[in-house]
Amino acid sequence: MTRKDKKQKKQRKDRKKEDKKKKESKLSFKRVCSDNFFALKLIHRSVPLYLPIWFGWSVLGALLGFLSNTYILRMAVNSVQLGKDPGSTLLFIIIIVVAETGFSFATGFASHFLIPKMRIKIRGDIQRRLFEKASTVELACYERPEFYDKYVRAMEEALNKVFDVVDTVDQMIWRVVNLSANSLLLYLIDPWLILFGLIPVVLGLLRKVEVSEYYKYVNGQKPIDRKKNYIRRTFYQNDYAKEMRLTSMYKSLFEDYKGCWKSYLKILRRHGSLRTLLGFIIECGMSIFAYLGAILFSIYRTVVQGTMLYGDCVVVINSIMSVSYGVGSIVSGFGSFREHALFIENMRVFLDYKPAIDENEEGDCVPKQGGDLTFEHVSFSYEGQKGRAVEDLNFTIRKGEKIALVGLNGSGKSSLVKLLLHLYEPNEGRILLDGREISSYNLSSYRGLFSVVYQDCKNFSATVGENVLLRRVEEKDKELVENALRESGGYDKVATFEKGVDTVLTKEFDKNGEVLSGGETQKIQLARIFAENRPIAVMDEPSSALDPIAEYRMFQNMMRACEGKTVVFISHRLSSAVHANRIFMMREGRLVECGTHEELMAQNGHYADMFRKQASNYLGKE
Repeated sequence: MTRKDKKQKKQRKDRKKEDKKKKESKLSFKRVCSDNFFALKLIHRSVPLYLPIWFGWSVLGALLGFLSNTYILRMAVNSVQLGKDPGSTLLFIIIIVVAETGFSFATGFASHFLIPKMRIKIRGDIQRRLFEKASTVELACYERPEFYDKYVRAMEEALNKVFDVVDTVDQMIWRVVNLSANSLLLYLIDPWLILFGLIPVVLGLLRKVEVSEYYKYVNGQKPIDRKKNYIRRTFYQNDYAKEMRLTSMYKSLFEDYKGCWKSYLKILRRHGSLRTLLGFIIECGMSIFAYLGAILFSIYRTVVQGTMLYGDCVVVINSIMSVSYGVGSIVSGFGSFREHALFIENMRVFLDYKPAIDENEEGDCVPKQGGDLTFEHVSFSYEGQKGRAVEDLNFTIRKGEKIALVGLNGSGKSSLVKLLLHLYEPNEGRILLDGREISSYNLSSYRGLFSVVYQDCKNFSATVGENVLLRRVEEKDKELVENALRESGGYDKVATFEKGVDTVLTKEFDKNGEVLSGGETQKIQLARIFAENRPIAVMDEPSSALDPIAEYRMFQNMMRACEGKTVVFISHRLSSAVHANRIFMMREGRLVECGTHEELMAQNGHYADMFRKQASNYLGKE
């Protein structure tokens, strides 16, 4: 078994484990703790001082709150009833007031400057980790709905849920300290009072069910959210503007949009009724049995039996709710940890995901500047696809050769290119560069050999220069960018811009930005080929948006600029294929014909038939 076969076997095993986890609707207690601890570790790695400061502040605040809100009241009322000297009580009040003043000032500084500064750094660091992972997962993940949903949830919820964990721990610390102090005081007043504080423990069990229902409710909305957001985009994005105005598609989409809201209501009915009932039971139990029960007991002890001081009775009335809700909050807090874990699990699975093509696990061999590229019995099918995208491909592209991939839509041309760029792993066979499997090369170094332009290219909301070089542009780079644009045919348009190559494309962040047509966009993308000094150029339908004259000039410039380089390009206009050293004719995932234009025309096969049909359209013949 080869290294690649072992790797693929391990990946299939890992995916089965992942699928098994997905079927488990509940997380174990150990996993809940592990997920929440994972969130805290992310924060600690970003800013080590954040958690000690935040939690330490909570302990101090809880103690001061108990002394100022409860203990002072008991001390003052009992002193009056027992006729004690008020001097000691007054001194204690002054000390607490000074401490509270200093604490409030420090809290203001921390909450308005120190903590926000730390949170900005934490958010940026976690977002960076998510972006780095998103840039490494293989394209196949985007074709798996369950993984894509997990990815969307991770990106949308990660930052908020990580801080929700901190807030919940913070609240738990505050409540435990406050509860401990109040419970100790109530026990010293009358041990029987503790029983009223334990009622919320029983009610907390119902809270677990409510949390589980809440997760199902929120999670059930995610697929609907994706569909709703997609429909919303089609109504305001320029890409769909013409079709929305010239066809009735908008009516169908609008019906789908209304269907989304009906689905929301269906989910609400499914989970809302039970959550309402549970909330009512929990609230009644807290208010009637815990709070009112303790108050009636204390009044009975004070008024009827006379065994409780007035100050103690006031403290009971003031504190029993804190104790009851404190116990209930601690119990429900564990439910909150479970709720957080259900969401953090998405982020954790995403961050822990081991890509099938992992840059960090690829070989450490660095490829030379180009070389022969060989496909040996390569077959591949997309996940969930019944047939194969490509099947039993066998060929060699020699260094410096110009190859044109031609064929009908769905014949496997783009899939071949994706395999060549190592965006996917073949299911069978192997791909070689200079006689070595491409999986043995360092992934970033291997892909660094290629300049790539896709048919469905998009410009970033960045300057023209940044879109050409795909990096920050320095002053010395401007001449390089301008020359590349001249070669691609895009300079004449850019020269009309007030800021030239420093002009921002799209108006998303700059109202003075420029919006380009499809052909102009493609010329910007093509400029990358001329700007990057890389040994292999790959172009997927590079001239689809160009007129015939611009296409002819572009191919002449490309062949001149790529002299000595390997070029692989897909084209549906077979007039472009004439420029190639060899033409690969694809059909149903197979390479059915290979040769020069003259050789394939002489064969009078599929290529010759396609070429004559296209030529007849230009010449007006049948």
